[in-house]
Amino acid sequence: MSGARSADLKNDLTTAARAQGFETVGIVRPDAISDARGYFERFIAEGGHGDMAWLASTSERRVNPRELWPDVKSIIMLGLNYGPEHEHDPLAILTQRERGAISIYAQGDDYHDVIKSRLKALARWLVANAGGDVKVFVDTAAVMEKPLAAAAGLGWQGKHTNLVSRQHGSWLFLGAIFTTLELPADTAEVDHCGTCRACLDICPTNAFPAPYRLDARRCISYLTIEHKGPIPRELRAPMGNRIYGCDDCLAVCPWNKFAQAGREAKLAARATLRAPHLGELSRLDDAAFRALFAKSPVKRTGRDRFVRNVAIAIGNSGEPRLAIEAERLLRDGSPLVRGAAVWALGRLDPKRLADVAAEYRARETDVSVSDEWTAALDESLKADA
Repeated sequence: MSGARSADLKNDLTTAARAQGFETVGIVRPDAISDARGYFERFIAEGGHGDMAWLASTSERRVNPRELWPDVKSIIMLGLNYGPEHEHDPLAILTQRERGAISIYAQGDDYHDVIKSRLKALARWLVANAGGDVKVFVDTAAVMEKPLAAAAGLGWQGKHTNLVSRQHGSWLFLGAIFTTLELPADTAEVDHCGTCRACLDICPTNAFPAPYRLDARRCISYLTIEHKGPIPRELRAPMGNRIYGCDDCLAVCPWNKFAQAGREAKLAARATLRAPHLGELSRLDDAAFRALFAKSPVKRTGRDRFVRNVAIAIGNSGEPRLAIEAERLLRDGSPLVRGAAVWALGRLDPKRLADVAAEYRARETDVSVSDEWTAALDESLKADA
């Protein structure tokens, strides 16, 4: 493809991408992220990926896109803005302790579905107008979207390791189209973080051992979404009322002052998910959970993990009226939920916990829940001493 023709195609591609709702588009070569290998290998070696074993098992494909698809010659990176409305401060919900904080990105429809359909439409346009073969990816394959997006000029990876854009702040969903076409690559964006530490300093669980490094095992987003077991006890209180994800490090980024509210209606926050009451959420059975979170990314976590998170938030609420919800969850069918409920009741009403201990401990068959009883009652005794 001649230089003039490829430049024209790139301009037309940008126009077609914006017609699909993407605010930003850039092109990168498959070998442009070789520097990411060292960081990623260190991340895995230090165990920073926690339960996410698939990151380690697909590491070579992640650091080398040609391992994922040997025929790829260019990668088109696209960004879709999901910035919150300016009157809705993502951090304001954290003071409403009897309500649950759901990450901004998860308050609307599942972005995987919304973006993938747009990527497929754009990919069909590309094949029809320029030929070649294509593959599309959005956060479900072994693709390092953030380094690729930075190399394509969409932004840079901030000290919180997420992508930051001068136009859209920290509020961009990313998607990728791999193509066999040779397209002109864009220039990588430079780092504009400077001396700012806002994202590092606000993290309630100290999940950043250093700038540009994340330990997912301490990250609330990981703990509330990916982690399958009990939340580590030392990280429960810092979680506050965050029940799905965490926006703290994104929301404080100074570059957000240039961001606009997202335009995609399907990604707009549902009224029922802006500030749901913890008591109501704690009563969700599996069917009610699936109904409430239909077409939502929250559904992927499953009812038991979600209600585990709700129980932790109840324990952090400081609201005595929610103690009855924690006590009811002591009878839940999931050991994961029962264990969190023990901790929550111990926080809100340690006397009541001691009163019901004999009844519930006697019939408890799960070792992890029994351990929660021991720890909670020991904590109660220390408080009385």
